[in-house]
Amino acid sequence: MSTPDKRRALGKGLEALLPHRSVPQPVQVHAASDGEAAPPASTGAPLEIAVELIDRNPYQTRSHFDENALQELAASVAATGVIQPILVRSLAEGRYQLIAGERRLLASRKAGKSVIPAIVRQVSDAQAMEMTIVENLQRADLNPMEQARAFDRLGIECMLTQEQIAKRTGKDRTTVANFLRLLRLPAEIQGKVEAGQLSFGHARTLLALESPDAMLKAAQKVLALSMSVRQTESFVQNMLNPEKAEKKEKSKDPIDPNVREARDQMQRALGLKVAIEDKGGRGKVIIEYTNLEAFDSLMERITSERITSHRITSEA
Repeated sequence: MSTPDKRRALGKGLEALLPHRSVPQPVQVHAASDGEAAPPASTGAPLEIAVELIDRNPYQTRSHFDENALQELAASVAATGVIQPILVRSLAEGRYQLIAGERRLLASRKAGKSVIPAIVRQVSDAQAMEMTIVENLQRADLNPMEQARAFDRLGIECMLTQEQIAKRTGKDRTTVANFLRLLRLPAEIQGKVEAGQLSFGHARTLLALESPDAMLKAAQKVLALSMSVRQTESFVQNMLNPEKAEKKEKSKDPIDPNVREARDQMQRALGLKVAIEDKGGRGKVIIEYTNLEAFDSLMERITSERITSHRITSEA
């Protein structure tokens, strides 16, 4: 949950991009009408604007909204209304275009609200785009690829350097550069990052490989074995320095071929990293997992096979 200090910091960041506020006015209602009406000028006071008059934000950088969280927000809006006004700009023919607050607008529509409190600002296309992207980048729920594309749009469409982007968004320049580098990943890997299957750390590590094919092969291995970021770093280093990796492997205690084959079979069967420590026929098997989903899947496979084995034995 965002703290009051974080909310104030976000508001201050947007305020730097907004034109000067006028003296607050009483709340007004601007609903749809058959006749063409001139939209109100910029005002510091919120208006009650019909949701059907508000068009989607074409500069929105977020491509994923958590449906469960959106339903919860809709339930809250239905019960108590929208507490924080959205930000819009006026268009022709009495319509408006959203600048900030898409989740609140979507939730209001889901809740069946006919109007929503909104603050109107007269800004250019470039200002509206920059305000939208900066507002999104200051939130914590963007996935790494959404952040990378948002930084890229600021650079290209607003013609900003990485240093300027960092100042506008309150980020470190190195952070901006690291996110922008993610756009060098093959589209398939970008999709895995966007879906949460690969983390920012995994993606950044894969960028050390030169060719897209090498990145894709490495990513498939990382996913198949549920490698941690640290394991991925070691794996990529071994790919970059195969001679060094081979020398390191030879320096280890030799592994019995039968033990190695058993380990490889278990890894293929489970999709997890497996280590077998054997000394004279006694030892232990270590299965590594990186998240609770992998652990639950492992438990389900072990227990289901045990139940099946017990049933077969009993029937025999």
